[in-house]
Amino acid sequence: MFMRVQLPGIWTATAILATLRAQAGVPAPIVDLGYAQYQGSVNASTNVTSFFGIRYAAAPVGDLRFSAPQPPANVTGVQDATTQPNECFQAGSGVSAANPLRTRAIDSSEDCLFLNVYYPSDAEGVPLEDLPVVVWIHGGGFVGGAASQYRGSDLIAQSNRGLVAVMIQYRLGLFGFLPGTEVKKNGALNAGLLDQDFALRWVREHISKFGGDPSKVTIWGESAGAGSVLLQMIANNGNTEPQLFRGAISSSNYLGSQYAYDDPIPESLYSEVVAQTNCTGAADSMACLRAADAGTLQTANVGLNNAAFSHTFLFVPVVDGTFITQRPLLSLAQGKKSLMVVTNAFEGTNFVNQTATINATDYAFQLFPKFTEEQAHEVGEVYAPLGTQLFQKNAIMGESIFTCSAYALINSFSGNLFKGEFAVPPGTHGADVSFYFPSFTIDVPAANKRVYNNTQFVDAFAQSFTAFVISQDPNMKISDTILPRWDGWDPVGRTEMLFNRTDAGIPDLRQITTSDALLERCQFWASLGQLTGH
Repeated sequence: MFMRVQLPGIWTATAILATLRAQAGVPAPIVDLGYAQYQGSVNASTNVTSFFGIRYAAAPVGDLRFSAPQPPANVTGVQDATTQPNECFQAGSGVSAANPLRTRAIDSSEDCLFLNVYYPSDAEGVPLEDLPVVVWIHGGGFVGGAASQYRGSDLIAQSNRGLVAVMIQYRLGLFGFLPGTEVKKNGALNAGLLDQDFALRWVREHISKFGGDPSKVTIWGESAGAGSVLLQMIANNGNTEPQLFRGAISSSNYLGSQYAYDDPIPESLYSEVVAQTNCTGAADSMACLRAADAGTLQTANVGLNNAAFSHTFLFVPVVDGTFITQRPLLSLAQGKKSLMVVTNAFEGTNFVNQTATINATDYAFQLFPKFTEEQAHEVGEVYAPLGTQLFQKNAIMGESIFTCSAYALINSFSGNLFKGEFAVPPGTHGADVSFYFPSFTIDVPAANKRVYNNTQFVDAFAQSFTAFVISQDPNMKISDTILPRWDGWDPVGRTEMLFNRTDAGIPDLRQITTSDALLERCQFWASLGQLTGH
Protein backbone atom coordinates (compact mmCIF):
# COMPACT_ATOMS: atom_id res chain seq x y z
CA MET A 1 0.00 0.00 0.00
CA PHE A 2 1.02 3.60 -0.52
CA MET A 3 1.39 5.99 2.36
CA ARG A 4 2.45 9.54 2.99
CA VAL A 5 5.57 9.63 5.11
CA GLN A 6 6.06 12.38 7.69
CA LEU A 7 9.64 13.18 8.59
CA PRO A 8 9.42 15.70 11.46
CA GLY A 9 12.71 17.46 11.96
CA ILE A 10 14.41 15.63 9.09
CA TRP A 11 14.78 17.48 5.78
CA THR A 12 16.43 15.25 3.23
CA ALA A 13 16.68 16.19 -0.43
CA THR A 14 13.90 13.75 -1.29
CA ALA A 15 11.66 15.11 1.47
CA ILE A 16 12.15 18.64 0.18
CA LEU A 17 11.41 17.40 -3.36
CA ALA A 18 8.22 15.76 -2.16
CA THR A 19 7.12 18.98 -0.44
CA LEU A 20 7.75 21.04 -3.57
CA ARG A 21 5.78 18.55 -5.66
CA ALA A 22 2.90 18.61 -3.21
CA GLN A 23 2.87 22.41 -3.25
CA ALA A 24 2.77 22.30 -7.05
CA GLY A 25 -0.14 19.89 -6.96
CA VAL A 26 1.95 17.03 -8.37
CA PRO A 27 1.54 13.74 -6.49
CA ALA A 28 4.62 11.98 -5.22
CA PRO A 29 3.70 8.33 -4.53
CA ILE A 30 5.69 6.47 -1.90
CA VAL A 31 5.93 2.71 -1.52
CA ASP A 32 7.16 0.93 1.58
CA LEU A 33 9.12 -2.24 0.79
CA GLY A 34 9.97 -3.01 4.41
CA TYR A 35 13.72 -2.57 3.94
CA ALA A 36 13.32 0.84 2.31
CA GLN A 37 10.77 3.41 1.23
CA TYR A 38 10.92 4.73 -2.34
CA GLN A 39 9.30 7.76 -3.86
CA GLY A 40 8.37 7.64 -7.53
CA SER A 41 6.66 10.02 -9.93
CA VAL A 42 3.48 10.21 -11.99
CA ASN A 43 3.31 11.18 -15.64
CA ALA A 44 0.33 13.53 -15.58
CA SER A 45 -0.44 13.08 -19.28
CA THR A 46 -0.59 9.27 -19.19
CA ASN A 47 -1.25 8.48 -15.52
CA VAL A 48 1.63 6.02 -15.58
CA THR A 49 3.65 5.93 -12.37
CA SER A 50 7.31 4.98 -12.41
CA PHE A 51 9.87 4.04 -9.79
CA PHE A 52 13.46 4.08 -11.05
CA GLY A 53 16.47 2.52 -9.38
CA ILE A 54 14.86 0.34 -6.74
CA ARG A 55 17.61 -1.68 -5.11
CA TYR A 56 16.60 -5.34 -5.13
CA ALA A 57 19.89 -6.77 -3.85
CA ALA A 58 22.89 -5.57 -1.90
CA ALA A 59 25.72 -3.93 -3.80
CA PRO A 60 27.90 -6.81 -5.14
CA VAL A 61 31.17 -5.24 -4.04
CA GLY A 62 33.98 -6.22 -1.67
CA ASP A 63 33.36 -9.66 -0.24
CA LEU A 64 30.14 -9.91 -2.29
CA ARG A 65 31.99 -9.54 -5.62
CA PHE A 66 31.62 -12.79 -7.62
CA SER A 67 29.15 -14.06 -4.99
CA ALA A 68 25.44 -14.83 -5.09
CA PRO A 69 23.17 -11.81 -4.62
CA GLN A 70 22.21 -10.93 -1.07
CA PRO A 71 19.24 -9.01 0.35
CA PRO A 72 19.63 -5.23 0.49
CA ALA A 73 20.31 -3.59 3.83
CA ASN A 74 17.60 -1.67 5.63
CA VAL A 75 17.75 2.07 5.05
CA THR A 76 15.89 4.89 6.74
CA GLY A 77 14.26 7.86 5.12
CA VAL A 78 12.59 8.05 1.74
CA GLN A 79 14.76 7.15 -1.25
CA ASP A 80 14.34 9.11 -4.45
CA ALA A 81 13.23 6.84 -7.33
CA THR A 82 12.88 9.40 -10.10
CA THR A 83 16.25 9.07 -11.85
CA GLN A 84 17.65 6.16 -13.81
CA PRO A 85 20.06 3.89 -11.90
CA ASN A 86 23.70 3.20 -12.66
CA GLU A 87 24.06 0.59 -15.36
CA CYS A 88 26.29 -2.43 -14.78
CA PHE A 89 29.83 -2.28 -16.15
CA GLN A 90 29.67 -2.72 -19.92
CA ALA A 91 31.89 -4.35 -22.53
CA GLY A 92 31.69 -4.92 -26.27
CA SER A 93 31.83 -7.83 -28.68
CA GLY A 94 34.93 -9.15 -30.40
CA VAL A 95 37.08 -6.62 -32.31
CA SER A 96 34.87 -3.70 -31.28
CA ALA A 97 36.93 -0.56 -30.78
CA ALA A 98 34.35 0.69 -28.26
CA ASN A 99 31.16 -0.63 -26.79
CA PRO A 100 28.23 0.66 -28.91
CA LEU A 101 25.97 0.53 -25.86
CA ARG A 102 28.00 3.23 -24.11
CA THR A 103 26.24 6.20 -25.66
CA ARG A 104 24.03 7.23 -22.77
CA ALA A 105 24.76 9.77 -20.06
CA ILE A 106 24.36 7.16 -17.33
CA ASP A 107 27.16 6.05 -15.06
CA SER A 108 28.44 2.49 -15.11
CA SER A 109 29.17 0.87 -11.79
CA GLU A 110 29.72 -2.40 -10.02
CA ASP A 111 26.87 -1.32 -7.75
CA CYS A 112 24.08 -1.85 -10.27
CA LEU A 113 21.54 -4.34 -8.95
CA PHE A 114 18.51 -2.14 -9.46
CA LEU A 115 15.18 -2.43 -11.23
CA ASN A 116 12.56 -0.04 -12.59
CA VAL A 117 8.81 -0.45 -12.10
CA TYR A 118 6.06 1.15 -14.21
CA TYR A 119 2.35 0.80 -13.53
CA PRO A 120 -0.92 2.42 -14.67
CA SER A 121 -2.39 4.60 -11.93
CA ASP A 122 -4.88 7.29 -11.15
CA ALA A 123 -3.78 10.91 -11.02
CA GLU A 124 -2.57 10.45 -7.45
CA GLY A 125 -0.27 7.57 -8.35
CA VAL A 126 -2.50 4.91 -6.80
CA PRO A 127 -2.10 1.75 -8.90
CA LEU A 128 -4.77 -0.18 -10.65
CA GLU A 129 -4.96 -3.53 -8.88
CA ASP A 130 -4.25 -7.19 -9.66
CA LEU A 131 -2.75 -6.61 -13.09
CA PRO A 132 -0.60 -9.12 -14.98
CA VAL A 133 3.13 -8.39 -14.80
CA VAL A 134 5.85 -8.45 -17.45
CA VAL A 135 9.47 -8.63 -16.35
CA TRP A 136 11.81 -7.45 -19.11
CA ILE A 137 15.35 -8.92 -19.23
CA HIS A 138 17.56 -6.80 -21.45
CA GLY A 139 19.91 -8.16 -24.08
CA GLY A 140 23.48 -7.22 -24.93
CA GLY A 141 25.41 -10.48 -25.23
CA PHE A 142 25.65 -10.83 -21.43
CA VAL A 143 28.23 -8.02 -21.56
CA GLY A 144 26.07 -4.92 -22.15
CA GLY A 145 22.64 -3.37 -21.74
CA ALA A 146 20.67 -1.65 -19.00
CA ALA A 147 17.15 -1.08 -17.69
CA SER A 148 17.33 2.58 -18.68
CA GLN A 149 17.24 1.69 -22.37
CA TYR A 150 13.64 0.44 -22.18
CA ARG A 151 10.55 2.27 -20.96
CA GLY A 152 7.87 0.13 -19.42
CA SER A 153 5.40 2.89 -20.27
CA ASP A 154 5.65 1.75 -23.92
CA LEU A 155 4.32 -1.68 -22.96
CA ILE A 156 1.63 -0.20 -20.74
CA ALA A 157 0.38 1.96 -23.60
CA GLN A 158 0.30 -1.01 -25.99
CA SER A 159 -1.60 -3.05 -23.41
CA ASN A 160 -4.29 -0.37 -22.96
CA ARG A 161 -3.06 0.12 -19.39
CA GLY A 162 -3.50 -3.56 -18.70
CA LEU A 163 -0.18 -4.59 -17.12
CA VAL A 164 2.65 -3.69 -14.77
CA ALA A 165 6.17 -3.60 -16.27
CA VAL A 166 9.43 -4.31 -14.47
CA MET A 167 12.85 -3.73 -16.08
CA ILE A 168 15.69 -5.52 -14.30
CA GLN A 169 19.47 -5.25 -14.38
CA TYR A 170 21.99 -7.99 -13.68
CA ARG A 171 25.77 -8.24 -13.49
CA LEU A 172 27.45 -8.45 -16.87
CA GLY A 173 30.66 -9.64 -18.45
CA LEU A 174 33.50 -10.53 -16.12
CA PHE A 175 31.53 -9.30 -13.09
CA GLY A 176 28.52 -11.51 -13.74
CA PHE A 177 29.90 -14.51 -15.60
CA LEU A 178 33.43 -15.23 -14.41
CA PRO A 179 33.91 -18.99 -14.96
CA GLY A 180 36.32 -21.56 -13.56
CA THR A 181 36.92 -24.01 -10.74
CA GLU A 182 38.10 -21.33 -8.33
CA VAL A 183 34.82 -19.46 -8.71
CA LYS A 184 32.93 -22.68 -8.02
CA LYS A 185 34.98 -23.18 -4.83
CA ASN A 186 34.82 -19.67 -3.47
CA GLY A 187 32.11 -17.71 -5.21
CA ALA A 188 29.08 -18.06 -7.44
CA LEU A 189 29.15 -19.13 -11.04
CA ASN A 190 26.57 -17.46 -13.28
CA ALA A 191 26.16 -14.61 -10.79
CA GLY A 192 24.25 -12.65 -13.45
CA LEU A 193 21.66 -15.41 -13.77
CA LEU A 194 21.37 -15.59 -10.00
CA ASP A 195 20.74 -11.84 -10.02
CA GLN A 196 17.85 -12.38 -12.43
CA ASP A 197 16.43 -15.11 -10.21
CA PHE A 198 16.80 -12.82 -7.17
CA ALA A 199 14.98 -10.03 -9.01
CA LEU A 200 12.14 -12.41 -9.91
CA ARG A 201 11.84 -13.35 -6.25
CA TRP A 202 11.69 -9.63 -5.42
CA VAL A 203 8.83 -9.31 -7.91
CA ARG A 204 6.99 -12.20 -6.30
CA GLU A 205 7.27 -10.57 -2.88
CA HIS A 206 6.70 -6.92 -3.67
CA ILE A 207 4.90 -6.42 -6.98
CA SER A 208 1.45 -6.36 -5.37
CA LYS A 209 2.44 -3.02 -3.81
CA PHE A 210 2.60 -1.66 -7.35
CA GLY A 211 -0.72 -3.16 -8.44
CA GLY A 212 0.73 -6.33 -9.94
CA ASP A 213 -0.49 -9.88 -9.43
CA PRO A 214 2.50 -12.10 -8.48
CA SER A 215 0.69 -15.16 -9.81
CA LYS A 216 0.49 -13.63 -13.30
CA VAL A 217 4.12 -12.90 -14.13
CA THR A 218 5.52 -13.33 -17.65
CA ILE A 219 9.25 -12.96 -18.33
CA TRP A 220 10.33 -11.52 -21.68
CA GLY A 221 13.73 -10.90 -23.13
CA GLU A 222 15.45 -10.18 -26.43
CA SER A 223 18.81 -11.58 -27.59
CA ALA A 224 20.81 -12.40 -24.43
CA GLY A 225 17.65 -11.47 -22.55
CA ALA A 226 15.84 -14.22 -24.46
CA GLY A 227 18.74 -16.56 -23.73
CA SER A 228 18.22 -15.63 -20.09
CA VAL A 229 14.54 -16.51 -20.41
CA LEU A 230 15.50 -19.96 -21.68
CA LEU A 231 17.99 -20.42 -18.84
CA GLN A 232 15.50 -19.31 -16.19
CA MET A 233 13.07 -21.87 -17.62
CA ILE A 234 15.58 -24.69 -17.23
CA ALA A 235 17.15 -23.48 -13.98
CA ASN A 236 17.21 -26.09 -11.26
CA ASN A 237 16.16 -28.64 -13.90
CA GLY A 238 12.96 -26.69 -14.40
CA ASN A 239 11.99 -27.17 -10.77
CA THR A 240 12.57 -23.70 -9.34
CA GLU A 241 10.55 -23.20 -6.17
CA PRO A 242 8.40 -21.31 -5.79
CA GLN A 243 7.33 -20.89 -9.40
CA LEU A 244 8.41 -17.37 -10.34
CA PHE A 245 6.53 -16.91 -13.62
CA ARG A 246 3.63 -18.46 -15.48
CA GLY A 247 4.69 -17.58 -19.02
CA ALA A 248 7.73 -16.65 -21.08
CA ILE A 249 8.45 -14.72 -24.28
CA SER A 250 11.67 -15.26 -26.22
CA SER A 251 12.60 -12.72 -28.90
CA SER A 252 15.69 -13.65 -30.97
CA ASN A 253 17.06 -16.15 -28.49
CA TYR A 254 20.86 -15.83 -28.12
CA LEU A 255 22.56 -19.01 -26.99
CA GLY A 256 26.32 -18.63 -26.83
CA SER A 257 28.64 -21.57 -26.26
CA GLN A 258 27.95 -22.69 -22.70
CA TYR A 259 30.62 -25.09 -21.59
CA ALA A 260 31.05 -26.76 -18.23
CA TYR A 261 32.57 -24.33 -15.74
CA ASP A 262 35.78 -26.41 -15.54
CA ASP A 263 36.16 -26.98 -19.27
CA PRO A 264 39.58 -25.88 -20.61
CA ILE A 265 38.03 -22.85 -22.37
CA PRO A 266 36.40 -21.33 -19.24
CA GLU A 267 39.48 -22.22 -17.19
CA SER A 268 41.73 -20.42 -19.65
CA LEU A 269 39.45 -17.39 -19.49
CA TYR A 270 39.72 -17.34 -15.69
CA SER A 271 43.49 -17.60 -15.92
CA GLU A 272 43.58 -14.69 -18.34
CA VAL A 273 41.53 -12.55 -15.96
CA VAL A 274 43.91 -13.44 -13.13
CA ALA A 275 46.90 -12.54 -15.28
CA GLN A 276 45.49 -9.20 -16.40
CA THR A 277 44.70 -8.16 -12.83
CA ASN A 278 48.17 -9.04 -11.48
CA CYS A 279 46.79 -11.87 -9.36
CA THR A 280 48.80 -14.71 -10.90
CA GLY A 281 51.19 -15.02 -7.97
CA ALA A 282 48.53 -14.69 -5.29
CA ALA A 283 48.07 -17.60 -2.87
CA ASP A 284 44.29 -17.09 -3.20
CA SER A 285 43.43 -15.77 -6.66
CA MET A 286 39.76 -15.19 -5.80
CA ALA A 287 40.69 -13.12 -2.75
CA CYS A 288 43.04 -11.13 -4.98
CA LEU A 289 40.30 -10.55 -7.55
CA ARG A 290 37.90 -9.41 -4.84
CA ALA A 291 40.49 -6.95 -3.56
CA ALA A 292 41.33 -5.64 -7.02
CA ASP A 293 40.28 -2.15 -8.04
CA ALA A 294 37.03 -2.23 -10.01
CA GLY A 295 38.64 -0.17 -12.74
CA THR A 296 41.37 -2.77 -13.18
CA LEU A 297 38.76 -5.50 -13.54
CA GLN A 298 36.78 -3.38 -15.99
CA THR A 299 39.88 -2.82 -18.13
CA ALA A 300 40.34 -6.59 -18.32
CA ASN A 301 36.63 -7.01 -19.01
CA VAL A 302 36.70 -4.67 -22.01
CA GLY A 303 40.06 -5.86 -23.31
CA LEU A 304 39.25 -9.56 -23.23
CA ASN A 305 35.89 -9.11 -24.89
CA ASN A 306 37.38 -6.91 -27.61
CA ALA A 307 39.98 -9.59 -28.32
CA ALA A 308 37.33 -12.25 -28.98
CA PHE A 309 36.55 -13.59 -32.45
CA SER A 310 34.58 -11.20 -34.63
CA HIS A 311 31.29 -10.10 -33.01
CA THR A 312 31.23 -12.87 -30.41
CA PHE A 313 31.09 -12.65 -26.63
CA LEU A 314 33.43 -14.30 -24.13
CA PHE A 315 31.73 -13.97 -20.77
CA VAL A 316 28.55 -16.01 -21.07
CA PRO A 317 26.79 -18.47 -18.75
CA VAL A 318 28.38 -21.84 -18.06
CA VAL A 319 27.08 -25.20 -16.90
CA ASP A 320 27.64 -24.78 -13.17
CA GLY A 321 26.18 -28.11 -12.02
CA THR A 322 23.70 -26.46 -9.67
CA PHE A 323 21.60 -23.68 -11.18
CA ILE A 324 22.33 -24.81 -14.75
CA THR A 325 22.92 -28.52 -14.48
CA GLN A 326 23.70 -29.48 -18.08
CA ARG A 327 23.94 -28.06 -21.58
CA PRO A 328 20.80 -25.97 -22.13
CA LEU A 329 19.38 -27.94 -25.03
CA LEU A 330 19.59 -31.17 -23.02
CA SER A 331 17.39 -29.89 -20.20
CA LEU A 332 14.60 -27.82 -21.69
CA ALA A 333 11.38 -27.53 -19.71
CA GLN A 334 8.42 -29.63 -20.71
CA GLY A 335 5.18 -27.68 -20.99
CA LYS A 336 4.97 -26.24 -17.49
CA LYS A 337 4.34 -22.72 -18.75
CA SER A 338 3.01 -20.77 -21.69
CA LEU A 339 5.59 -19.78 -24.26
CA MET A 340 5.81 -17.35 -27.18
CA VAL A 341 8.91 -17.49 -29.40
CA VAL A 342 9.74 -14.97 -32.13
CA THR A 343 12.81 -15.12 -34.35
CA ASN A 344 14.00 -12.65 -36.96
CA ALA A 345 14.52 -13.65 -40.58
CA PHE A 346 18.23 -12.75 -40.73
CA GLU A 347 19.59 -13.06 -37.21
CA GLY A 348 23.22 -13.54 -38.17
CA THR A 349 23.92 -10.59 -40.48
CA ASN A 350 24.82 -8.07 -37.77
CA PHE A 351 27.38 -10.45 -36.29
CA VAL A 352 29.34 -11.26 -39.46
CA ASN A 353 31.96 -9.03 -41.03
CA GLN A 354 30.27 -8.32 -44.36
CA THR A 355 33.55 -7.47 -46.12
CA ALA A 356 35.82 -10.25 -44.84
CA THR A 357 36.93 -12.77 -47.48
CA ILE A 358 37.02 -15.82 -45.20
CA ASN A 359 34.87 -18.62 -46.64
CA ALA A 360 32.01 -20.34 -44.84
CA THR A 361 34.01 -23.41 -43.84
CA ASP A 362 36.81 -21.40 -42.28
CA TYR A 363 34.27 -19.13 -40.62
CA ALA A 364 32.65 -22.11 -38.87
CA PHE A 365 36.11 -23.32 -37.83
CA GLN A 366 36.82 -19.95 -36.16
CA LEU A 367 33.35 -19.58 -34.67
CA PHE A 368 33.50 -22.80 -32.66
CA PRO A 369 36.96 -23.42 -31.18
CA LYS A 370 36.31 -27.11 -30.51
CA PHE A 371 35.65 -27.89 -34.17
CA THR A 372 38.13 -29.94 -36.14
CA GLU A 373 38.72 -29.06 -39.78
CA GLU A 374 36.60 -32.07 -40.69
CA GLN A 375 33.61 -30.77 -38.72
CA ALA A 376 34.00 -27.29 -40.18
CA HIS A 377 34.07 -28.83 -43.65
CA GLU A 378 30.84 -30.64 -42.85
CA VAL A 379 29.24 -27.31 -41.91
CA GLY A 380 30.42 -25.90 -45.23
CA GLU A 381 28.79 -28.76 -47.12
CA VAL A 382 25.48 -28.34 -45.27
CA TYR A 383 25.34 -24.62 -46.08
CA ALA A 384 26.79 -24.70 -49.60
CA PRO A 385 23.33 -24.88 -51.29
CA LEU A 386 22.20 -21.60 -49.67
CA GLY A 387 23.95 -19.18 -52.03
CA THR A 388 26.99 -16.94 -51.79
CA GLN A 389 29.75 -17.43 -49.23
CA LEU A 390 28.56 -14.31 -47.41
CA PHE A 391 24.97 -15.54 -47.25
CA GLN A 392 26.23 -18.89 -45.96
CA LYS A 393 28.26 -17.22 -43.20
CA ASN A 394 25.30 -15.08 -42.18
CA ALA A 395 23.12 -18.18 -42.03
CA ILE A 396 25.69 -20.20 -40.07
CA MET A 397 25.91 -17.53 -37.40
CA GLY A 398 22.18 -16.82 -37.32
CA GLU A 399 21.01 -20.41 -37.21
CA SER A 400 23.65 -21.94 -34.95
CA ILE A 401 23.53 -19.21 -32.29
CA PHE A 402 19.99 -17.86 -32.52
CA THR A 403 17.35 -19.55 -34.66
CA CYS A 404 18.03 -23.22 -34.00
CA SER A 405 18.15 -22.76 -30.26
CA ALA A 406 14.66 -21.26 -30.54
CA TYR A 407 13.42 -24.32 -32.43
CA ALA A 408 15.10 -26.64 -29.95
CA LEU A 409 13.18 -24.85 -27.23
CA ILE A 410 9.80 -25.13 -28.93
CA ASN A 411 10.39 -28.72 -30.09
CA SER A 412 10.82 -29.75 -26.46
CA PHE A 413 7.79 -27.82 -25.25
CA SER A 414 4.35 -29.39 -24.99
CA GLY A 415 2.44 -26.55 -23.37
CA ASN A 416 0.68 -23.44 -24.68
CA LEU A 417 3.08 -22.42 -27.47
CA PHE A 418 3.15 -19.78 -30.21
CA LYS A 419 5.91 -19.22 -32.79
CA GLY A 420 6.39 -16.10 -34.92
CA GLU A 421 8.88 -14.71 -37.43
CA PHE A 422 9.69 -11.03 -37.84
CA ALA A 423 10.75 -10.43 -41.44
CA VAL A 424 10.19 -6.72 -42.13
CA PRO A 425 13.28 -5.70 -44.12
CA PRO A 426 16.07 -5.80 -43.19
CA GLY A 427 14.82 -8.45 -40.73
CA THR A 428 18.12 -8.41 -38.87
CA HIS A 429 18.81 -9.08 -35.21
CA GLY A 430 17.39 -6.27 -33.08
CA ALA A 431 15.30 -4.75 -35.87
CA ASP A 432 12.11 -5.72 -34.02
CA VAL A 433 12.86 -3.98 -30.72
CA SER A 434 11.80 -0.47 -31.74
CA PHE A 435 8.39 -1.84 -32.76
CA TYR A 436 7.45 -2.81 -29.20
CA PHE A 437 9.68 -0.20 -27.51
CA PRO A 438 9.07 2.89 -29.67
CA SER A 439 11.04 5.04 -27.21
CA PHE A 440 14.04 2.71 -27.36
CA THR A 441 16.80 5.03 -26.19
CA ILE A 442 19.92 3.24 -27.32
CA ASP A 443 21.71 4.68 -30.35
CA VAL A 444 21.04 1.61 -32.45
CA PRO A 445 22.74 1.04 -35.81
CA ALA A 446 20.84 2.50 -38.75
CA ALA A 447 19.90 -1.00 -39.93
CA ASN A 448 18.01 -1.57 -36.67
CA LYS A 449 16.01 1.64 -36.56
CA ARG A 450 12.31 1.27 -37.26
CA VAL A 451 11.96 1.59 -41.01
CA TYR A 452 8.30 0.66 -41.32
CA ASN A 453 5.91 2.95 -39.50
CA ASN A 454 2.61 1.49 -40.64
CA THR A 455 0.33 1.95 -37.64
CA GLN A 456 -1.76 -1.13 -38.41
CA PHE A 457 1.34 -3.31 -38.52
CA VAL A 458 2.91 -1.81 -35.40
CA ASP A 459 -0.24 -2.25 -33.35
CA ALA A 460 -0.78 -5.84 -34.48
CA PHE A 461 2.84 -6.83 -33.83
CA ALA A 462 3.37 -4.99 -30.54
CA GLN A 463 0.01 -5.92 -29.06
CA SER A 464 0.55 -9.61 -29.73
CA PHE A 465 3.22 -9.51 -27.00
CA THR A 466 1.22 -7.55 -24.46
CA ALA A 467 -1.85 -9.69 -25.17
CA PHE A 468 0.24 -12.74 -24.36
CA VAL A 469 1.37 -11.17 -21.09
CA ILE A 470 -2.24 -10.48 -20.13
CA SER A 471 -3.90 -13.72 -21.25
CA GLN A 472 -1.07 -16.08 -22.31
CA ASP A 473 -2.57 -15.90 -25.80
CA PRO A 474 -1.54 -13.40 -28.52
CA ASN A 475 -5.00 -13.74 -30.08
CA MET A 476 -6.64 -11.74 -27.28
CA LYS A 477 -7.68 -8.43 -28.84
CA ILE A 478 -6.51 -5.39 -26.89
CA SER A 479 -7.77 -3.31 -29.79
CA ASP A 480 -9.14 -4.09 -33.21
CA THR A 481 -5.85 -4.95 -34.94
CA ILE A 482 -5.23 -6.68 -38.27
CA LEU A 483 -3.58 -9.71 -36.63
CA PRO A 484 -5.27 -12.82 -38.09
CA ARG A 485 -5.92 -15.95 -36.09
CA TRP A 486 -2.59 -17.22 -34.72
CA ASP A 487 -2.67 -20.98 -34.19
CA GLY A 488 -0.39 -22.63 -31.68
CA TRP A 489 2.78 -24.35 -32.88
CA ASP A 490 3.06 -28.12 -32.79
CA PRO A 491 5.60 -30.53 -34.34
CA VAL A 492 3.07 -31.70 -36.94
CA GLY A 493 1.42 -28.50 -38.16
CA ARG A 494 4.50 -26.27 -37.49
CA THR A 495 2.39 -23.13 -37.83
CA GLU A 496 4.09 -19.76 -37.43
CA MET A 497 2.83 -16.20 -37.73
CA LEU A 498 4.77 -14.17 -40.30
CA PHE A 499 5.16 -10.44 -39.60
CA ASN A 500 6.26 -8.79 -42.85
CA ARG A 501 5.31 -6.18 -45.44
CA THR A 502 4.91 -6.38 -49.18
CA ASP A 503 7.11 -4.54 -51.67
CA ALA A 504 4.26 -2.06 -51.99
CA GLY A 505 4.39 -1.35 -48.26
CA ILE A 506 1.23 -3.25 -47.31
CA PRO A 507 1.29 -5.21 -44.02
CA ASP A 508 1.77 -8.92 -44.67
CA LEU A 509 0.60 -10.88 -41.63
CA ARG A 510 -0.26 -14.52 -42.25
CA GLN A 511 0.35 -18.03 -41.01
CA ILE A 512 3.17 -20.00 -42.60
CA THR A 513 4.67 -23.44 -42.13
CA THR A 514 8.19 -23.84 -40.79
CA SER A 515 10.70 -24.79 -43.48
CA ASP A 516 11.67 -28.47 -43.53
CA ALA A 517 15.16 -27.53 -44.75
CA LEU A 518 15.65 -25.16 -41.81
CA LEU A 519 14.58 -27.81 -39.31
CA GLU A 520 16.99 -30.28 -40.92
CA ARG A 521 19.86 -27.83 -40.50
CA CYS A 522 18.82 -27.35 -36.90
CA GLN A 523 18.98 -31.10 -36.39
CA PHE A 524 22.49 -30.97 -37.78
CA TRP A 525 23.47 -28.32 -35.23
CA ALA A 526 21.86 -30.35 -32.46
CA SER A 527 24.14 -33.27 -33.35
CA LEU A 528 27.14 -30.99 -32.72
CA GLY A 529 25.89 -29.64 -29.41
CA GLN A 530 28.67 -31.15 -27.34
CA LEU A 531 31.20 -29.17 -29.39
CA THR A 532 29.26 -25.94 -29.76
CA GLY A 533 28.30 -25.79 -26.08
CA HIS A 534 24.58 -25.84 -26.84
